[in-house]
Amino acid sequence: MIRAFLLATALTLPAATAIAQEEPGRLSLTATGEVQVVPDMATVQSGVVTEARTAAEALNANSQRMNAVFEALAEAGIAREDIQTSNLQINPVWSNYSAGEQRRITGYQATNTVTARVTELDELGGTIDALVASGANQIQGINFAIEADDDARREARLRAVAELRETANLYAEALDIELGGLLEFSESGGSHPQPPVMFARAESFAADTPVAAGQLTVSVTITGVFEIED
Repeated sequence: MIRAFLLATALTLPAATAIAQEEPGRLSLTATGEVQVVPDMATVQSGVVTEARTAAEALNANSQRMNAVFEALAEAGIAREDIQTSNLQINPVWSNYSAGEQRRITGYQATNTVTARVTELDELGGTIDALVASGANQIQGINFAIEADDDARREARLRAVAELRETANLYAEALDIELGGLLEFSESGGSHPQPPVMFARAESFAADTPVAAGQLTVSVTITGVFEIED
């Protein structure tokens, strides 16, 4: 289904008072072309959060569990170059506030998060299960994307141009004006993914966790300025 929307219009007519060099009237229109596409890849952010008495102990426990996470990703068919550490932190754990007592450090928390690129979406649910089974206790989100959107972007451009032409002709007829050449033209736009699927501090998942990829919107917005002939 074609989805192209008129975002804004502006009409400027020549000034009533003649000046040395009269500016031509202009009709400025903006239109958007959109194409719905099915994503063909996803990125998953997962990691391990551990706590211990000292920072070294927290990091050591975290490292052991993260090695298992890396192994699980490898067994799921995720290439090493598609895995990237996105967050590594060690933070103190403070005691609760109590009247008359100062807060103190009771331990340390280590957090290690990796982002994995998954190109086989049919195996995404199984990959999540494997991550949790290996020791990951934090799934921060899943973001779907399109690896190559050239064809979709081309179609979105064609739809935007068709809408721009149709709207320009409609205004010309309604206002009883004659349009001249195209004076200005610009483009903007991009992919608009669905909100990411979020999992916070996951402890366990059922086998074959269901994950729906949905659709992504590739949109292109164009602005054209037409001359209004006398």
